[in-house]
Amino acid sequence: MIRNLNFKNLLMVCSAGFILASCSSKSNQIEEYDRPALYWYNKMTKQIADYDLEAADDTFTSLESEHRNSPLLPTSLIILANAHMDEEEYALANFYLDEYIKKYTLSKEIDYVRYLKIKANFKGFSYQLRDQQLIDDTIKEIQVFKQSYPSSKYMPLVDTMDSRLHMAKANLNLNIANLYKRIDKPKAAKIYSQKAADAWSNTDDIAEVEVPFYRSVFE
Repeated sequence: MIRNLNFKNLLMVCSAGFILASCSSKSNQIEEYDRPALYWYNKMTKQIADYDLEAADDTFTSLESEHRNSPLLPTSLIILANAHMDEEEYALANFYLDEYIKKYTLSKEIDYVRYLKIKANFKGFSYQLRDQQLIDDTIKEIQVFKQSYPSSKYMPLVDTMDSRLHMAKANLNLNIANLYKRIDKPKAAKIYSQKAADAWSNTDDIAEVEVPFYRSVFE
């Protein structure tokens, strides 16, 4: 009986210790407010360097909430977008890029940010033949980029992605055409063969690949 009581007392003491430690941790987090913009910025960049992107996202929220007009905000958005792209978290990268485009349309860096958005979509294709809508949407974004920023220093990279996306689109249509050939639907096969030729004039240049070839451009 005494042993049981001692064990229960020990459990109660341990539980109380965990609760106090948890409260102390939460208390420390709550006290983290009303800091200079540079403090939040330095903390965020350190968290990114430590590969703690979730914490960096939270720190950026504090920076944005407390310093809405800080000149560090646009730079922070670009840094976070690149960090998430490096971790292949393309949806989050696009979130930060969209925020930048929405708030800083007249920025001198806007062509770079729009290039990054194209790059994020380009690298985000999971499967070569399963992202037709994303291919079409990104090709449209590239067309807008070329019209809006004809002298951009990122144009050669955008051109490379453009070519590879058209090859991917042609490859997709070739596969659909071959499928129709196998099930004896020559008219449909002809339509998709023509679509492939419209996307890339010399379809003989397009080779079947095991891994999406467009991933290799920036890796």
